Amino acid sequence: MKGLSLTLTALLSVGFLSIGLAQSSEEALKPVTRTYALKNVTIVAKPGQTITNGTVVVKDGLILNAGQNVSIPADAKIIPADSMFVYAGFIDALSNAGIPKPEVRPGAGGPGGGGGGGQRPTGVNPGTPPNDLAGIQPELRARDLIKPAEKSIEDLRKLGFTNAHVSPIGKMLPGNSALISLGGTSADNMILKDNFAMISQLVGAQGVYPNTVMAVMSKFRELYKQAEQAKAHEKMYAANPAGMVRPEVDRSLQAFYPVLDKQRSICFVAPDLKSVYRVLAMQQELNFPLILGGLRQAWTLADQLKGKNVPIILSLDLPKMEKKEPAKKDSTAAKDLELERLEKRRADEMKLYETQAAVFAGKGINFGFSTLNAKTADIREALRRMVKAGLKEDQALAALTTTPAAMFGVAQSLGTVEKGKIANLVVSKKSYFDEKSQIRYVFVDGNLYEFEAEVTAAKPGAAGAGKGAATSDLSKFIGKWNYSIDAGDQVYKGVISLVDEGGKLDGSWTGSDGQSKPLSKPSLKGSELTFSSSVNMGQDIPLDFNITFDGAKFSGKVKAGDFGVFPVEGSKEPRD
Repeated sequence: MKGLSLTLTALLSVGFLSIGLAQSSEEALKPVTRTYALKNVTIVAKPGQTITNGTVVVKDGLILNAGQNVSIPADAKIIPADSMFVYAGFIDALSNAGIPKPEVRPGAGGPGGGGGGGQRPTGVNPGTPPNDLAGIQPELRARDLIKPAEKSIEDLRKLGFTNAHVSPIGKMLPGNSALISLGGTSADNMILKDNFAMISQLVGAQGVYPNTVMAVMSKFRELYKQAEQAKAHEKMYAANPAGMVRPEVDRSLQAFYPVLDKQRSICFVAPDLKSVYRVLAMQQELNFPLILGGLRQAWTLADQLKGKNVPIILSLDLPKMEKKEPAKKDSTAAKDLELERLEKRRADEMKLYETQAAVFAGKGINFGFSTLNAKTADIREALRRMVKAGLKEDQALAALTTTPAAMFGVAQSLGTVEKGKIANLVVSKKSYFDEKSQIRYVFVDGNLYEFEAEVTAAKPGAAGAGKGAATSDLSKFIGKWNYSIDAGDQVYKGVISLVDEGGKLDGSWTGSDGQSKPLSKPSLKGSELTFSSSVNMGQDIPLDFNITFDGAKFSGKVKAGDFGVFPVEGSKEPRD
């Protein structure tokens, strides 16, 4: 009996202990307080308005107060942010953050969304393919696709972005966008504005109609007219169905109805100059509400766009700056002159990309920024390059905060550091646009995210820096790595071979065709490898790889010219 009593006591003790641990675990998930204070900070309340030696108090997800001589609640947690800068959280005006790449039917085609080419999918009439294969799914909602755990959300948050206008991923008509918060555990809790815009782009399908730019434009016009007819039929049937055929349900056409009613805009992704011209022509013909998104080459159209009063979203995907190679002493004068001319053309073209934002701002055109196709590691540098090329810091800040807040109709709750607004904040050690600035804290809906201060590696030859102190241990990377590139409707596989060439990483890669090509300008920084190459698919398509190693695996992205950016992953082959 005594043994039974001891056993029962032990079981009860374990049971109560388990309950206690469970309760403790649940409580540990909740912050001790949702009241925070940032003291003695420089508050950039909005572009052009700065408060020095200020205090910002956050309580229950809102800005309780911001300014000088602000009282701090007794339960507030003081954040060590003395002398730091506080900004309103940044808004990515067009992004795929949180949207995983969709699974598509087995098909074929070249890498990316450029349209055209590729093998024809089997068992499908290429002239009348199903909508999903043709890239026509305007009825899809970003809200139903968002995955809060997607790494892209965290990556943007580390850059100071707290909100994003996100689009489904696809071809011609991938779906409807949503303005979301870059924090939260469920898509529903992240939504600020659902079904904000219909997303479209002049990107064709592979192997089926519409697979060219002109075919996409023709199909778009056809769908728009069909939607007008279907909507009119439904209205007439609802008024008096007698003697009328019951309208067919077509979700793709019904998705156009809010656009026809001028209640929803079409956000057209138009990165190049020709695309902008074509989209403007279709908008003038069909008269739909328009947002121009992801503009990379529209500097010559600044005056025309100003007159149209169309919301503008400029791309942060700037061309990569190439380091100049020192001229060889034995080169001829003619070759030197030709090289000099080539470098000047490159520099002039680069300047056009870098000054585009300054040109638009100079014309008085408001715009937001898009991270579509931009590498996360290059975004802050792209902003600094634009500022260096003439864009004022206040103008850049407006494009990240107040302009997109107004564009999406949320200026009353986002975009500035003011009492009563959502506590979406960025806290950096210096001015955000300073090259040495580091983000230390980000608040999303009042929830604190803290980031470690970066430690700058010692330069080779500096005091205390041993040989190779700022470089990676090459032995971890040498060998053969199997890779696969997910191009949506086809997966491309091959091998990347890395070798040690006198303390520098070099190598080659083999494409799906089995042909080997050398790596161009390979650069290894820590565990991040970048290199360039090209692939011939009727024309030479430049490829830019950016991969990050994690033990015996790697993941990253490859940019295939103007065809798009695609995920790549791989693993190391075991040595014999």
